[in-house]
Amino acid sequence: MTPEQTQHTDAEQVLEFRLGDERYCVSIDAVVEIVDMGSVTPVPNAPPHVEGIIDLRGTTTSIVDPKVGLDVDGDLGDRVVIFDPAIFDDERSIGWAVDRVEEVAEIGDSPVDDAPIDGDYIRGLIRRESGFVVWIDPRHLDDVLNATEGAAISVGQQ
Repeated sequence: MTPEQTQHTDAEQVLEFRLGDERYCVSIDAVVEIVDMGSVTPVPNAPPHVEGIIDLRGTTTSIVDPKVGLDVDGDLGDRVVIFDPAIFDDERSIGWAVDRVEEVAEIGDSPVDDAPIDGDYIRGLIRRESGFVVWIDPRHLDDVLNATEGAAISVGQQ
C-alpha cells in the first residue's frame, strides 16, 4: 500500500455489525440505538430495499435492508440499527436490519484503506487481523439506494 492508499484516523468509534458473512461498520455518532426487530408493516409500492415500517416509541421508522444495496445474500436480519434522523436530508427515521451487532470499536490506530470502488457510501476499509471491515456512510448509501430505485418513500417523518 502506498501512503495515498492508507490513512490513519483520529480516535473515532464505529459500530461493527454483520451482514451475512461480512463485517461492516458505521460511525457511532450516526447511531441512536440498537433494537430487536419487531413487527414490520409492509408499505405498498416501496422500493426493494425498504422492508416496511415499525412504530418505535411513537416514531414511524423505515426499516431498510442494507443487503439490497450492498449486494449481500441472506434473509432479513433480526437486529435494527437506528440512525440519527439529522444525518438524512429529509430527517427520516431509518433503521437498518442487520444480522448481528458485533461491537463498538475505536479505529484510531487501525489503518484505513481507500474504498476499492467509486462512490461516497464506502468511507474505507478498516484492517483487522481477521480481515477487512467495510466502513459505510449510511447517508450516502441511502442516497444511492433512493437514486437507484427512484424517489424515496416518505414514511418515517414526523
